[in-house]
Amino acid sequence: MDLVLFEDAMKHVCRITRIVSADAGHALLVGVGGSGKQSLSRLSSFICMMTATTIMISSTYGLNDLKTDLQVMYNKAGLKDEGIMFLLTEGQITNERFLVFINDLLSSGEIADLFAAEDVDGIVNGIRPAVKSAGILDSRDNCWRFYIQRVRRNLHMCLCFSPVGDGFRNKARKFPALVNCTVIDWFHPWPEDALLSVASKFLAEVEMQSQEVRDAIVRFMPFSFKTVNEFSAMIFEQERRYVYTTPKSFLELIKLFKAMLSKKKSELEANREKYEVGVLKLNETGEIVSKLEEELKVFSVEVEFKKKSADE
Repeated sequence: MDLVLFEDAMKHVCRITRIVSADAGHALLVGVGGSGKQSLSRLSSFICMMTATTIMISSTYGLNDLKTDLQVMYNKAGLKDEGIMFLLTEGQITNERFLVFINDLLSSGEIADLFAAEDVDGIVNGIRPAVKSAGILDSRDNCWRFYIQRVRRNLHMCLCFSPVGDGFRNKARKFPALVNCTVIDWFHPWPEDALLSVASKFLAEVEMQSQEVRDAIVRFMPFSFKTVNEFSAMIFEQERRYVYTTPKSFLELIKLFKAMLSKKKSELEANREKYEVGVLKLNETGEIVSKLEEELKVFSVEVEFKKKSADE
């Protein structure tokens, strides 16, 4: 991943890593969209040697699809003893009933009716050797309890929510495990030095006419972002209307600048090529015309001579 690890980002990575390293440790990341919650979660999962997993939302994705995905994660965490980080964003919760499963997963690790009876028998038989090697009586209840304990130890959730609007508050009220069984990490707006380092990193490969110009443009990016934030506060005071600027919009600003610079450079180079070709053609035409004039002078002498001969 193309990340700029400024100090705030590294602190968040440390926090998320510490949260998911604990048994039954789940993280609730709260911040506006585009502040790096998913990217830093993926980096943290890599540090903890876990597999980052998410769900692919489509128009037909429903409760049964979520159950199937959770079954796969449970079997990886419980039977195969693999570390799994389940990354879930607010935009992926297309049906509020999804949170019933998530609430159970966070609170006890055991989701009601997740597995059919024959699947439970298969899990019990699959986990029995591990239960025996742990020195526990391999009864059905002990095997299932061992399986759930292993799932709680290996399966960790990273919930990425935005504090904007009433959605987060309403979900937390209806499903208390979202707050009670997670550790909250608040993502605050990026500080100016972070914006500066990000701008410096993403503009490093852009060709500029001098280092002075590059420094000026890099310094302008955080300044413009800060100015927009100040005017957003003014608009809220005067109009009572929110205008949100997020780190994502800052990255989009840099991307827009790079795209416009590239476009203008291409236009100027195309115009310069046309101009150079035009000048070349004019010079060539001038040379041809001067040659023709010389030939015309010679021909005019011959024509006069022949005309004179013809008259005689």
